[in-house]
Amino acid sequence: MTDTSLDIAIIGAGPAGLAAALRLHQRGFRPRIYETVPELRPLGVGIDVKVYGTRELEELGLLDAFREISVDAKDSIFYNKYGQEIYAELCGVHMGYLHEQRFVHRGRLQMLLYRTVLDRLGEDAVRLGVRCTGYTNHDDRVTLDLVDQEGNTSRVSAGLAVAADGINSAIRRQMHPDASEPVYSGITMWRGTTLMEPFGSGGTILHIGAPQSSSMIVYPIADDYEGTGKTLVNWVVEATREESVEDWNQRGGVDEILPYYDRCDIVHLDVQEMMRNAREVYLFPLIRHDPLDTWTDGRMVLIGDAAHAMYPRGGNGACQAIVDGGALAEKLATVGDVPAALKAFEDQRLEAVNGIVLAHRGEGYEVIRRMVEDRTGGERFTDIEEVLPLAEADAIFSKYHALVGQPRPGHEAGDTTGFRTEHADR
Repeated sequence: MTDTSLDIAIIGAGPAGLAAALRLHQRGFRPRIYETVPELRPLGVGIDVKVYGTRELEELGLLDAFREISVDAKDSIFYNKYGQEIYAELCGVHMGYLHEQRFVHRGRLQMLLYRTVLDRLGEDAVRLGVRCTGYTNHDDRVTLDLVDQEGNTSRVSAGLAVAADGINSAIRRQMHPDASEPVYSGITMWRGTTLMEPFGSGGTILHIGAPQSSSMIVYPIADDYEGTGKTLVNWVVEATREESVEDWNQRGGVDEILPYYDRCDIVHLDVQEMMRNAREVYLFPLIRHDPLDTWTDGRMVLIGDAAHAMYPRGGNGACQAIVDGGALAEKLATVGDVPAALKAFEDQRLEAVNGIVLAHRGEGYEVIRRMVEDRTGGERFTDIEEVLPLAEADAIFSKYHALVGQPRPGHEAGDTTGFRTEHADR
């Protein structure tokens, strides 16, 4: 067992870093977080928290609080570009899982984790306004180079450092300089939120369009938002665009993407009206980060997007980041020393998560919409069973859910290896 007096520095106060701090605290450690921004604010848009992500939050003792800020996912429906239904499945406990699937605003989840860290670890557990620019390993220590908002530099020494500094990780660039230059995929995401009347079951996630041209995901992230009686809905549209900047906070508009949905007719949702009424729209180019062959260097370890940045498809990026913290804490608490614990963590997580990264370069279960578009020649269908039989779709979904760590109750997964490379790099 690693000594719980080990001083641990966590770089980054996003969901990955905050969840890791809480997991480490559960195991008796008292980490400290170093965060670049001078004030944490509830920024971002929606997250689809899968059943294994909800399980992590329940194990942190946060399920009730999480339920208060999120929406229960009930069903998931897939449509072609005309709004014809292709496939549907139930979600979470409605499917038979032991845990719920829930939709939440990323910023609200981050603030819940942040408040919990301050409550459990103390106000001094998070130091804001300092950016980590690099690190130096020693025999049994690691030194972090920090710079504050005024440009003043300082150093911090720790027995272990956990880099949860996101997609633009300075630590990943230092650890893997040859793999630090990402490549733009040619696809940009328009991510928006709209305050509107509830649709579907009130917990429905919609998957719309032909991926060959454009793809849309829509789901609610807050009921009765700010007492309005309306639902705050998260929507994401993918389309090709000239782009180069990887930035979650780049503002955009909807004029470019409205025409992709001018033939889409869904009974309970006018997708064009939803986009036009957006409260905010962010542009996020899909940048391809190659899977890394190691997440560790001496006393430094990468987690979350710093370790395994993946296309934000299928709702697994944030969930896998949260799982990292629990796995790391468990190894540190049960393995004899820090280097051995980090090796055990990497052995448990790296290959499996890299498989998910590669699967999301393709389309995961979203591939069924591409298949329907190809098989119909882009035309309307009369009978979906003649285009994509239910048994074939079920097999695709079972393989995908098993790959990401949540096998569907009552369904055989079969061989999941095809999802690692099938339709990759689109």
